[in-house]
Amino acid sequence: MLRSLGLAALSVTSPQITSTQSSGIYVSQMDHLLGTSLDLKIAASHYGAAKKAEASLLAEVKRLSQILGTFHPSTEFNQWMASQGEFKPVSNELLEVLQQFDIWHQKTGGLINASAEEITQVWKEAAQNNQLPQEEHIQAAINIAQQKHWEINEAEQSIGRTSQAALRLHSFAKSYVMQKAADIALAMDGVNGIVLNVGGDIIVKGNGVDQISIKDPRNFAENAAPHSQILVENKAVATSGDYQRGFEINKQWFSHVVNPLTGQTASEIISATVVHPDAITAGALSTAFQVMSPEESQYLASSIPDTDYLILTKSGEEYTSPNWNNLLASNAPNFRPSSLSTNILMVNQKEKMWTDKQELQIKFELANFEGRFRRPFVAVWVEDENHKPIRRIALWFNKPRWLPDLRSWYAAQRESAIDIASLASATRSPGEYTLVWDGKDDAGQFVKQGKYTVYIEAAREHGTYQLMKQEMNFNGKDQKQTLSGNEEVTGASLNYVAK
Repeated sequence: MLRSLGLAALSVTSPQITSTQSSGIYVSQMDHLLGTSLDLKIAASHYGAAKKAEASLLAEVKRLSQILGTFHPSTEFNQWMASQGEFKPVSNELLEVLQQFDIWHQKTGGLINASAEEITQVWKEAAQNNQLPQEEHIQAAINIAQQKHWEINEAEQSIGRTSQAALRLHSFAKSYVMQKAADIALAMDGVNGIVLNVGGDIIVKGNGVDQISIKDPRNFAENAAPHSQILVENKAVATSGDYQRGFEINKQWFSHVVNPLTGQTASEIISATVVHPDAITAGALSTAFQVMSPEESQYLASSIPDTDYLILTKSGEEYTSPNWNNLLASNAPNFRPSSLSTNILMVNQKEKMWTDKQELQIKFELANFEGRFRRPFVAVWVEDENHKPIRRIALWFNKPRWLPDLRSWYAAQRESAIDIASLASATRSPGEYTLVWDGKDDAGQFVKQGKYTVYIEAAREHGTYQLMKQEMNFNGKDQKQTLSGNEEVTGASLNYVAK
């Protein structure tokens, strides 16, 4: 059962879903919805309106998941999958999604294919055996994927399954659910704007502009500096990349995105971000761009109005739509970057300083409970030997009145500013996070080498309070510490390495 709302009015200074018609911005964060994380921002005239909007959005997500989901045998999609040969009456929603698959299968020359799952399974098995997949296995999967998998009788609203191929709706279903749910929430009285972020794919709707950070695909920690920031209004943003999910074989990384025509994984494109008014279009194009050449992607995008994109290649090249620069937040009037101050730090020149060749990777996993649930409030920070906080790494929360529950953080840093900016990324595994400390303090200056303590604090509504801390000697030599888990954080590690 859904717990109490966890929405709170926050003061926002950056251009994030701001509107003169709203009296507050309300934030909600959950994990394990649609197989990933869900962040929601609502611009509303009062708390009650935001509460109803959140409830309506989550109810629609649940309803559509029971139709389109693949993770439970009772969903309509899985029930239809169990049929063979006969035409089976289906809901409007399942009919629309499979029709969209047909449309995009044609538009992309077969690159959008629900049965790409056949090829993915070959790569998964190869990764388990730590051996590259055999060519005959890939070809067999391609042959299955190229079959026709369903027949649609639109007049009778029925669909017949015509193959035994493994099928997954993947990003299509997620984009469809996001769009429907956001529309319902925005229609509620008193709601002026919605920003819905599901695993890094984002929809911005209503009266407001949101600042979206596009992750650097080669520095994808949660708090890493973004590749770029864009301002989005009444559009969807979808990102597909090779850096969060995939297969490791013989210490080589392969993307989770496969080309159903060749059976190979995406290799040349490391990230593709697409901005479009329609969420399904944005999601389909970002996936297709992963396995298309940049020139093919540009040609396809030019045939679809209102399409903007950023394509990053393995070799370091960037391809953008003609209008991309107009989206960049840095080009907006009165834009103020959120970078740290550049105050000069006076130091003893004899002391060894941390350099840009070192970093601390902080990895942890939030506990997975049954059903959907709200994330615990989490604070991660660093203190020096005198117990003085020198760097706030992360603060994740959604109710200011609950911040005192983060007892250690609240006592040390309660004057710190709050950052609720959207963060666009490829889909994350539920509950798993990576943060990076670059050796700088809150003023943006490198600290001296020596002993520091890393704190990971978690407190959950109707849950428990946990504090993990570990002192390390940051002396320029690689080292790793593993922290024991608890009820809220199942495990954590600190890895101090050279870049």
